[in-house]
Amino acid sequence: MAGTLMTPAPGRGPRSVAVIGGGPGGLYAAALLLRQDPAREITVWERNAPSDTFGFGVVLSDETLGGIRDADPVVYEALRRELVRWDDIDVVHRGHRTTSTGHGFAALGRRRLLEILHARCAELGVRLRFRTEAPPAAVLAAEHDLVVAADGVHSHTREAHAAHFRPRITTHRCRYVWLAADFPFEAFRFEIAETEHGVMQLHAYPYSADSSTVIVEMREEVWRAAGFHELDEAESTARCAKIFAEALGGRELRSNNSTWTAFRTVANARWSHGNTVLIGDAAHTAHFSIGSGTKLAVEDAVALAAALGAHPALDEALGAYETERRPVVESTQRAAGASLRWFEELAGHVDRPPRPFAFDLLTRSRRVTHANLRLRDPAFTAAVEEDFGCPPGTPPMFTPFRLRGLTLRNRVVVSPMDLYVAEDGVPGDFHLVHLGSRALGGAGLVMTEMVCVSPEGRITPGCTGLWTDAQAAAWTRIADFVHASAPGTALGVQLGHSGRKGSTRLMWEGIDQPLPEGNWPLVAASPLPYRTGVNQTPTALDRAGLTAVREQFTAAAHRAARSGFDLLELHCAHGYLLSGFLSPLTNHRTDAYGGDLTARLRYPLEVFDAVREAWPADRPMTVRISATDWAEGGTTADDAVGIARAFADHGADAIDVSTGQVVPDEDPAYGRSYQTPYADRIRNELGVPVIAVGAISSWDDVNSLLLAGRADLCALARPHLYDPHWTLHAAAEQEYRGPAAPWPAPYRAGSRRPPTGRRD
Repeated sequence: MAGTLMTPAPGRGPRSVAVIGGGPGGLYAAALLLRQDPAREITVWERNAPSDTFGFGVVLSDETLGGIRDADPVVYEALRRELVRWDDIDVVHRGHRTTSTGHGFAALGRRRLLEILHARCAELGVRLRFRTEAPPAAVLAAEHDLVVAADGVHSHTREAHAAHFRPRITTHRCRYVWLAADFPFEAFRFEIAETEHGVMQLHAYPYSADSSTVIVEMREEVWRAAGFHELDEAESTARCAKIFAEALGGRELRSNNSTWTAFRTVANARWSHGNTVLIGDAAHTAHFSIGSGTKLAVEDAVALAAALGAHPALDEALGAYETERRPVVESTQRAAGASLRWFEELAGHVDRPPRPFAFDLLTRSRRVTHANLRLRDPAFTAAVEEDFGCPPGTPPMFTPFRLRGLTLRNRVVVSPMDLYVAEDGVPGDFHLVHLGSRALGGAGLVMTEMVCVSPEGRITPGCTGLWTDAQAAAWTRIADFVHASAPGTALGVQLGHSGRKGSTRLMWEGIDQPLPEGNWPLVAASPLPYRTGVNQTPTALDRAGLTAVREQFTAAAHRAARSGFDLLELHCAHGYLLSGFLSPLTNHRTDAYGGDLTARLRYPLEVFDAVREAWPADRPMTVRISATDWAEGGTTADDAVGIARAFADHGADAIDVSTGQVVPDEDPAYGRSYQTPYADRIRNELGVPVIAVGAISSWDDVNSLLLAGRADLCALARPHLYDPHWTLHAAAEQEYRGPAAPWPAPYRAGSRRPPTGRRD
């Protein structure tokens, strides 16, 4: 966050400023702007009285406090004297309290924070208009040089100019209420209550020597089943105190206009409009489970003041403010979204043992990881590793994993990556080097690209196949090299059929674009082109076509077995043929293979059964699915669980959980490890092994996902393109030299990081 409060030159920057909203963000912005230039005229409009506040305690990070210290030492010193600090997090579940230390929190009462900011504003000369509704932002904008809209999650300013700010507001599935207890908890406490109505959770932390914030949260359906929607404030507060009586030591809770609400994530395409700018909850919200909106609002105020001090033109200053803050906020919102979804799906996690459950909770947002927990609390992390089964000195990623008759020496998978360099479906030297180098690089399992079961089932003319014996012979050459030169590395084949996404150019010549000439006819579940007016319309498979394609898969599986592959994966994801049957967006059939999910599963399961029968019984078989289409009306997370359950019931040894690429108008929620929550849910709801994929880029991510119980194996693609020896380097960086990551004999001299030049 910006921490340098520059003073604008005389005559530069806004002279008159209107602030809508007297919460911490608005007050602190007013104080900083007037401190920056005492000649300014700044007015804050707040519709409530000075003593009115909602919520109880506010958590501030050391980073935020550092920014406050640099921007206004007076406010910082006042806050420092009030802060309550603690290091521990207690996770209480099924009678067990697991404590993790070394986290570092600071909090104070929201009312006291407002008093400090009121005093600072008054000292500097800010005009505070309490119990006064602010004029509309458009009116203030005409009368002032700058309007700071700090009017909260229900911002009238944002709504009045929605066409420009373009807000996106998402209401989530849990209800929560802010309460307080008249004693200090010893730590940040998470407590789980499994009631007859469903799972409820308590989030609590101290904010003064004699008080704590207590938030009670639960899914909407649990809230209704428990009858909270029929209770008044006093009855609701008493019921919460009874449910969490053990945590409270039998003491009461108190409320302050405490109403149950559903959290709303606010995001805006733009944060400024003319001379009006949004800060705090008006611009963005992040779920309370990873911090406070007050923290973000205060950081916004610091950044806005710094931008106005550094840039003479208002439009440049507002642009600089947004440029600096947006990446930070969006990163926070991604983390908050992961945390929020974890609590929404809490019922799927509660059967885990105490320490693994606590580790899962602590790492839910992906901001806290295995590596930094080892620094914060090595004893706790070591205990979790022991529970996981890590041999002494062995990181989680280097523990073996068994699938049917195959034992993988580590949990790293080289994800399938289409290369588009085959000739007539035959893999050549490029494939040998690509797959061979990744096998030498230490991964436990190396997967081929999608290997097509027929010429018409290719995506591009450069795709590999297994419809001829010549192709099988070429794959045998690769498998023999892997097994001889990288003993202990498993080689997997992914079988698939392109369906409606076939007959296209090589990726670098125009992804998903049809060939300029030589196109072959396409088949699919339904006669729907991938892109209307661009891609050709496929023919819907009839009974004869369904049988023929199934037999192509079976023949390819026989060839794969003879070629020496250790594992076979059936590609039922990314909009290719079998995926096209699963998604309601691409399957519009009216026969036995279309309709509800059971019907849409029928043909992919027929193919799976045929391939499983052809594939050797001792070798594992996995299935890759798209757990969501990222498009309205498409496959949902609930559908994904049903799809995974069906394949597991038919004998799938693991589910490879990917997402999307089914329809061109998808809207993925990209971010670090963004697909892993779908794998997490399938694993923990069904008890089936899963392979997690999707923007997993570091060995710390892999260790964290494994220990948290969100995945059994982690598949990485781009990291292995950047570094074919990614797994061996991950071992070296963790100082692991065990049997799960052996360096090939010719490479052992390079098993230590080369020295770098002097930097002193």
